[in-house]
Amino acid sequence: MGHAEHLDTVRATLRQRLKNERQLVFQAFQEDGMPEKLLRNLRQVVDAVLIDAWQAAGLPAGTALVGVGGYGRGELFPYSDVDLLILLAAPPDAITQARLEGLVQLLWDLGLEIGHSIRTVEECLIESAADITVQTSLLEARLVTGNEPLFDELQRRYRDALDPQAFFRAKTAEMRLRHAKHEYTAFALEPNVKESPGALRDLQVIMWVAKAAGLADSWGQLATRELITRMEARQLMEKESAFKDIRIRLHLHTKRREDRLVFDVQTAIANTLGLVATDDGPNLRRPSELLMQRYYWAAKTVTQLNTILLQNIEAQLFPQPAVAFPISAHFLQMGNLIDIAQDDTFEQTPTAILELFVVMTERHDIKGMTARATRALWHARTRIDDAYRADPVNKALFLRVLQAPRGMVHALRRMNEFGILGRYLPAFRKIVGQMQHDLFHAYTVDQHIMMVVRNLRRFTMPEHAHEYPFCSQLIADFRDRWVLYVAALFHDIAKGRGGDHSKLGMDDARQFCSSHGMTEADTELVVFLVEQHLTMSQVAQKQDLSDPDVIAAFAAVVKDERHLTALYLLTVADIRGTSPKVWNAWKAKLLEDLYKTTLRVLGGEPHSADRELRMRQKEALATLRLFGLPVDAHEALWKQLDVAYFLRHDASDIAWQTRALHDKVDSAKPVVRVRLAPIGEGLQVAVYIKDQPDLFARICSYFDRKDFSILDAKIHTTRHGYALDSFMVADEHFAGSYRDIINLIEHELSALLVSQEPLPPPCRGRLSRMSRTFPITPTVEVRPDERGQFHVLSIAANDRMGLLYAVSSVLTRYRINLHTAKIMTLGERVEDVFLVDGPALNNPRIQVQLETDLLDALKI
Repeated sequence: MGHAEHLDTVRATLRQRLKNERQLVFQAFQEDGMPEKLLRNLRQVVDAVLIDAWQAAGLPAGTALVGVGGYGRGELFPYSDVDLLILLAAPPDAITQARLEGLVQLLWDLGLEIGHSIRTVEECLIESAADITVQTSLLEARLVTGNEPLFDELQRRYRDALDPQAFFRAKTAEMRLRHAKHEYTAFALEPNVKESPGALRDLQVIMWVAKAAGLADSWGQLATRELITRMEARQLMEKESAFKDIRIRLHLHTKRREDRLVFDVQTAIANTLGLVATDDGPNLRRPSELLMQRYYWAAKTVTQLNTILLQNIEAQLFPQPAVAFPISAHFLQMGNLIDIAQDDTFEQTPTAILELFVVMTERHDIKGMTARATRALWHARTRIDDAYRADPVNKALFLRVLQAPRGMVHALRRMNEFGILGRYLPAFRKIVGQMQHDLFHAYTVDQHIMMVVRNLRRFTMPEHAHEYPFCSQLIADFRDRWVLYVAALFHDIAKGRGGDHSKLGMDDARQFCSSHGMTEADTELVVFLVEQHLTMSQVAQKQDLSDPDVIAAFAAVVKDERHLTALYLLTVADIRGTSPKVWNAWKAKLLEDLYKTTLRVLGGEPHSADRELRMRQKEALATLRLFGLPVDAHEALWKQLDVAYFLRHDASDIAWQTRALHDKVDSAKPVVRVRLAPIGEGLQVAVYIKDQPDLFARICSYFDRKDFSILDAKIHTTRHGYALDSFMVADEHFAGSYRDIINLIEHELSALLVSQEPLPPPCRGRLSRMSRTFPITPTVEVRPDERGQFHVLSIAANDRMGLLYAVSSVLTRYRINLHTAKIMTLGERVEDVFLVDGPALNNPRIQVQLETDLLDALKI
């Protein structure tokens, strides 16, 4: 039998054997749930198959097959790559090259996902010196089969070349970059169990640097070397086993290499762990919530012990003279770290727990804590009880943290990581690691709160003034800005209790302010902000800001400029702290417009329609004069426009549309004009055409086909029967080729409006992964407006492409006239409000059928 025929026989035998034995390992795990056993047994199965394949490939005696990376470490997850190094004594000749290619092809044919390299010892050392990833994988190299002396030579020369100090610096720098990629939080709602802060990779970094330094190969050895305590070693082993367990279940459930605990799989993974829903207070807690809270607490523990261990290993690698000088009765400074004066500092003086954070905010040169202080603080957190919270000294210390001119956000984050914040604020402890299934928050409740506090603080920092210039301008003149941080801490603190969290959180906020001696005015402001923290966003995005009554009602809620400014700043920080996807320039403009208009009303300036109309017309005319148009160029168009048009459009919009249409007032052809949106994102599209019943639906159908997101729509009918509609649309591709897209829209949309082709049926666009996991029940509400002139149509549903077109198609069918559309997208959820009229709305029976058809259009 030739070599090729022999490989074919081996291929069929080994493939079936690998499949059968892998399945037996998986079945054993389903029965005993022992992650370490699965990782070991799966590695042994693959070892045996690789040895037989190696022998069948007939490679020369002076070669070796080496496991590297995780496989070299001796563990293999169900669908992870098998990382291999084929080690050669010398560059391969033609025969060896052919056999190497045959081996690699054989391994792929067996169904093994291999990551392989073919190198000599010298090449390994060169690559290792140039690439920290290669250097790390070789650190865990393990001989699978082949020439042992050659492997020993690699190990010896690799060890001789390894610089433990440089390796430590590289791996910790790599870890910091990875943490930054995950926004320095383990508390994302969909964490990566391998890569997120506090997860498996952080544990691996510890073992890598410890092994490179020759300190330890296991948690037990680290404890023996007194780099951690025996109890801490047990904790790390437990958390590591728990993370491995979850990662194994992720692989088995998805049948692929999947390390993200995404929403889709959380319930399934929780069920395999035997977690069941529990009745915890007013709300039923889902199995997925129990799973994730366990995960977050484990990640928090790893984060703390990771800090302690890396500091201790660093001290071994970079020994420094133990020069410490006192900075207070309770603390010392060692380099740029703070240390406790005595091992029992926190036991003897519990107030020092909070004092430590005050000192860290006050001393610019302190960057962190020593391992001794970190460990002592972690164990001292249980000393914070009712008596501790009632002590005036501790209350004053906590306020000093909030009032600190620098370092406040880092202090609060550290307090949360160590469990100090949750112990000091019991209500906060309840929301640590709490999931949010609202389709737009990207973080747990406690991490969202930390993000909001951070955003408020960034408004005060000159280096971030370019991000939110208006917020930076407002907060610069805001006295006692720390009061805003208190409001941010409490604005979502009642999430998960059932009922309106804004109302429930008021009591917690009031109690805190009162017990901490805050003034009556500051207490009232904090309570107001907690109660109303959603109001400004809802008014800006759901109501007609051109309506004087809307502005007057909002002004009555905020009462004065200080309350208005505080609410605006908190609202921006809150929206920005939910998810990177939720904030956009259009929402920023709506909020800023509401702020400025309300401020004028609070200042005694009446928000009358006549005055607003004159101001906008005057500003628009001033802009038109810059383009050299005749003085009376606007008159033909403006005499066809009513007050509502001028109140719903900015002066810049009026000037732009007038310039485009002043000589086309009676145009027989549609006029479509597109420009970059003045807000800085997206495009503004104006359509001018003889009115027709299905116009809005027809335009939406075009945007639907182009996958454009409609941010806003203003619908207007002139006195002589022309439609003048304006749309704000967005797409991720606009920035790179907006000129071409502008020309394309103007040409294609004009052609579509001329063609009068039948409207295509609405398609149910694909839902996002999150929307499929957490579908919301769509709602439709039709009610007369307060003046009885129009009806307000409100819808809420999961977002998807084509949704607005589906809604407009139903309205067209019922001959409903659309006057305005307020489009609000909150992550994966839409809440749209339309001002409509039409005979059908005055017939109760037809109105019920309309609502039914709209609900059907909104269904997934």
